[in-house]
Amino acid sequence: MDFFNLPVRTNVGRVVPKNAFDEYTNTKQKKLFTDCIQRISWTHKLSADTVNLDAKDIQEIQVFKIELKQKSDILKILEIINKSIPYHIVFWVEHEQEAYISTASKHPHPTNDDVAVIDWTFTSDWFNKDDNSFAFNLKGSLDAVFKDLCVQLTGKPELGKQSLDSILKNQQEVDRLKKEIGKLKSAISRSKQFNEKVDLNLKLKSAQKQLKAIQEG
Repeated sequence: MDFFNLPVRTNVGRVVPKNAFDEYTNTKQKKLFTDCIQRISWTHKLSADTVNLDAKDIQEIQVFKIELKQKSDILKILEIINKSIPYHIVFWVEHEQEAYISTASKHPHPTNDDVAVIDWTFTSDWFNKDDNSFAFNLKGSLDAVFKDLCVQLTGKPELGKQSLDSILKNQQEVDRLKKEIGKLKSAISRSKQFNEKVDLNLKLKSAQKQLKAIQEG
Protein backbone atom coordinates (compact mmCIF):
# COMPACT_ATOMS: atom_id res chain seq x y z
CA MET A 1 0.00 0.00 0.00
CA ASP A 2 1.30 3.47 -0.92
CA PHE A 3 0.70 5.70 2.08
CA PHE A 4 1.95 8.77 0.22
CA ASN A 5 -0.17 8.31 -2.91
CA LEU A 6 2.79 8.97 -5.18
CA PRO A 7 2.59 8.68 -8.99
CA VAL A 8 2.92 5.14 -10.35
CA ARG A 9 6.04 6.09 -12.31
CA THR A 10 7.88 6.68 -9.01
CA ASN A 11 7.37 3.05 -7.92
CA VAL A 12 10.47 0.93 -7.32
CA GLY A 13 9.21 -2.00 -5.22
CA ARG A 14 12.47 -3.71 -4.32
CA VAL A 15 13.39 -5.49 -1.11
CA VAL A 16 16.75 -4.31 0.25
CA PRO A 17 18.73 -7.10 1.98
CA LYS A 18 19.67 -6.19 5.54
CA ASN A 19 23.23 -7.34 4.88
CA ALA A 20 23.54 -4.69 2.15
CA PHE A 21 24.77 -2.37 4.94
CA ASP A 22 27.27 -4.79 6.49
CA GLU A 23 30.31 -2.79 5.39
CA TYR A 24 28.99 0.20 7.34
CA THR A 25 28.24 -1.70 10.55
CA ASN A 26 30.07 -3.36 13.42
CA THR A 27 28.95 -6.62 15.06
CA LYS A 28 26.63 -4.89 17.54
CA GLN A 29 24.98 -2.85 14.77
CA LYS A 30 24.52 -5.92 12.56
CA LYS A 31 22.67 -7.53 15.46
CA LEU A 32 20.42 -4.45 15.66
CA PHE A 33 19.40 -4.94 12.02
CA THR A 34 18.65 -8.61 12.67
CA ASP A 35 16.82 -8.13 15.97
CA CYS A 36 14.71 -5.08 15.04
CA ILE A 37 13.93 -5.24 11.34
CA GLN A 38 11.60 -7.60 9.55
CA ARG A 39 12.02 -6.13 6.05
CA ILE A 40 13.48 -3.09 4.28
CA SER A 41 11.82 -2.08 1.00
CA TRP A 42 12.85 0.60 -1.47
CA THR A 43 9.37 1.70 -2.51
CA HIS A 44 9.74 4.92 -4.54
CA LYS A 45 12.22 7.18 -6.27
CA LEU A 46 11.48 10.85 -6.83
CA SER A 47 13.70 12.38 -9.48
CA ALA A 48 13.53 14.73 -12.44
CA ASP A 49 12.59 11.72 -14.59
CA THR A 50 9.86 10.31 -12.35
CA VAL A 51 8.07 13.46 -11.13
CA ASN A 52 9.10 15.97 -13.82
CA LEU A 53 10.49 18.51 -11.32
CA ASP A 54 13.75 20.44 -11.40
CA ALA A 55 16.59 19.05 -9.29
CA LYS A 56 18.97 21.58 -7.77
CA ASP A 57 20.89 20.65 -4.62
CA ILE A 58 18.71 17.56 -4.14
CA GLN A 59 18.92 15.28 -7.16
CA GLU A 60 16.76 12.42 -5.90
CA ILE A 61 14.54 11.53 -2.94
CA GLN A 62 14.24 7.84 -2.10
CA VAL A 63 11.39 6.38 -0.04
CA PHE A 64 12.18 3.36 2.14
CA LYS A 65 9.63 1.34 4.07
CA ILE A 66 10.97 -0.39 7.18
CA GLU A 67 8.85 -3.06 8.84
CA LEU A 68 9.79 -3.71 12.46
CA LYS A 69 9.65 -6.98 14.37
CA GLN A 70 8.71 -4.99 17.46
CA LYS A 71 8.00 -1.35 18.20
CA SER A 72 11.41 0.11 18.99
CA ASP A 73 13.75 3.05 18.51
CA ILE A 74 15.87 2.41 15.40
CA LEU A 75 17.52 5.83 15.10
CA LYS A 76 20.99 4.24 14.92
CA ILE A 77 19.85 1.96 12.09
CA LEU A 78 18.36 4.87 10.14
CA GLU A 79 21.62 6.80 10.60
CA ILE A 80 23.62 3.90 9.16
CA ILE A 81 21.36 3.64 6.11
CA ASN A 82 21.35 7.42 5.67
CA LYS A 83 25.12 7.69 5.79
CA SER A 84 25.61 4.82 3.34
CA ILE A 85 23.35 6.25 0.60
CA PRO A 86 24.17 9.63 -0.99
CA TYR A 87 20.57 10.52 -1.86
CA HIS A 88 18.03 11.94 0.56
CA ILE A 89 15.82 9.23 2.06
CA VAL A 90 12.35 9.41 3.56
CA PHE A 91 11.72 6.47 5.89
CA TRP A 92 8.27 5.08 6.56
CA VAL A 93 8.81 2.96 9.69
CA GLU A 94 5.95 0.71 10.77
CA HIS A 95 4.97 -1.90 13.31
CA GLU A 96 1.54 -3.49 13.00
CA GLN A 97 -0.95 -0.59 12.73
CA GLU A 98 1.43 2.19 13.81
CA ALA A 99 4.02 4.13 11.85
CA TYR A 100 6.28 7.15 11.92
CA ILE A 101 8.19 9.12 9.30
CA SER A 102 11.81 10.20 9.44
CA THR A 103 14.16 11.97 7.06
CA ALA A 104 17.50 13.72 7.32
CA SER A 105 19.11 16.65 5.60
CA LYS A 106 22.65 15.66 4.70
CA HIS A 107 25.64 16.55 2.55
CA PRO A 108 28.61 14.63 1.06
CA HIS A 109 31.53 13.83 3.33
CA PRO A 110 34.43 16.17 2.39
CA THR A 111 36.99 13.36 2.12
CA ASN A 112 34.95 10.16 1.67
CA ASP A 113 32.54 9.95 -1.25
CA ASP A 114 31.05 6.71 0.12
CA VAL A 115 29.71 8.36 3.30
CA ALA A 116 27.20 11.16 3.81
CA VAL A 117 27.20 13.61 6.72
CA ILE A 118 23.85 14.09 8.49
CA ASP A 119 23.00 17.72 9.29
CA TRP A 120 19.71 17.15 11.07
CA THR A 121 17.04 14.47 11.37
CA PHE A 122 13.34 15.31 11.22
CA THR A 123 11.03 12.70 12.75
CA SER A 124 7.29 12.51 13.41
CA ASP A 125 5.64 10.89 16.42
CA TRP A 126 4.10 7.45 16.05
CA PHE A 127 0.62 7.56 14.50
CA ASN A 128 -2.06 5.17 13.26
CA LYS A 129 -1.25 4.22 9.66
CA ASP A 130 -4.78 5.02 8.56
CA ASP A 131 -4.43 8.57 9.90
CA ASN A 132 -1.31 9.62 7.98
CA SER A 133 -1.44 13.38 7.38
CA PHE A 134 2.04 13.72 5.82
CA ALA A 135 2.35 14.08 2.06
CA PHE A 136 4.76 14.88 -0.74
CA ASN A 137 3.61 18.13 -2.34
CA LEU A 138 5.04 17.69 -5.83
CA LYS A 139 5.47 21.34 -6.74
CA GLY A 140 8.35 23.60 -7.72
CA SER A 141 11.49 21.48 -7.42
CA LEU A 142 12.76 18.42 -5.57
CA ASP A 143 14.44 20.82 -3.14
CA ALA A 144 11.07 22.46 -2.43
CA VAL A 145 9.38 19.06 -2.04
CA PHE A 146 11.96 17.93 0.50
CA LYS A 147 11.88 21.18 2.46
CA ASP A 148 8.08 21.08 2.58
CA LEU A 149 8.13 17.58 4.07
CA CYS A 150 10.73 18.65 6.65
CA VAL A 151 8.49 21.57 7.64
CA GLN A 152 5.55 19.18 8.00
CA LEU A 153 7.62 17.00 10.34
CA THR A 154 8.50 19.99 12.57
CA GLY A 155 4.79 20.67 13.08
CA LYS A 156 5.47 24.36 12.48
CA PRO A 157 4.03 25.43 9.10
CA GLU A 158 5.32 28.99 9.65
CA LEU A 159 8.85 27.66 9.03
CA GLY A 160 7.86 27.20 5.39
CA LYS A 161 8.80 30.84 4.82
CA GLN A 162 12.41 30.09 5.73
CA SER A 163 15.15 28.39 3.73
CA LEU A 164 16.08 24.83 4.61
CA ASP A 165 19.47 26.04 5.91
CA SER A 166 17.68 28.47 8.22
CA ILE A 167 15.33 25.73 9.44
CA LEU A 168 18.32 23.45 10.15
CA LYS A 169 20.10 26.16 12.14
CA ASN A 170 16.88 26.82 14.05
CA GLN A 171 16.45 23.14 14.96
CA GLN A 172 20.13 22.78 15.90
CA GLU A 173 19.95 25.81 18.18
CA VAL A 174 16.77 24.49 19.83
CA ASP A 175 18.51 21.15 20.43
CA ARG A 176 21.62 22.87 21.84
CA LEU A 177 19.57 25.00 24.23
CA LYS A 178 17.49 22.04 25.42
CA LYS A 179 20.68 20.12 26.22
CA GLU A 180 22.15 23.16 27.97
CA ILE A 181 18.96 23.60 30.03
CA GLY A 182 19.08 19.94 31.04
CA LYS A 183 22.72 20.23 32.15
CA LEU A 184 22.03 23.43 34.10
CA LYS A 185 19.08 21.85 35.91
CA SER A 186 21.24 18.86 36.87
CA ALA A 187 24.04 21.17 38.04
CA ILE A 188 21.60 23.19 40.16
CA SER A 189 20.25 20.06 41.85
CA ARG A 190 23.82 18.94 42.69
CA SER A 191 25.13 22.32 43.83
CA LYS A 192 25.42 22.95 47.56
CA GLN A 193 26.79 26.51 47.38
CA PHE A 194 24.30 29.38 47.42
CA ASN A 195 26.34 31.70 45.18
CA GLU A 196 26.87 28.92 42.64
CA LYS A 197 23.13 28.13 42.61
CA VAL A 198 22.33 31.79 41.98
CA ASP A 199 24.77 31.93 39.05
CA LEU A 200 23.44 28.67 37.56
CA ASN A 201 19.83 29.85 37.92
CA LEU A 202 20.64 33.04 36.04
CA LYS A 203 22.19 31.00 33.22
CA LEU A 204 19.15 28.68 33.25
CA LYS A 205 16.70 31.58 32.94
CA SER A 206 18.76 33.05 30.11
CA ALA A 207 18.79 29.75 28.18
CA GLN A 208 15.05 29.26 28.76
CA LYS A 209 14.37 32.79 27.51
CA GLN A 210 16.44 32.15 24.36
CA LEU A 211 14.62 28.86 23.75
CA LYS A 212 11.22 30.47 24.16
CA ALA A 213 12.17 33.28 21.74
CA ILE A 214 13.23 30.78 19.07
CA GLN A 215 10.19 28.55 19.50
CA GLU A 216 7.76 31.46 19.42
CA GLY A 217 9.61 33.48 16.80
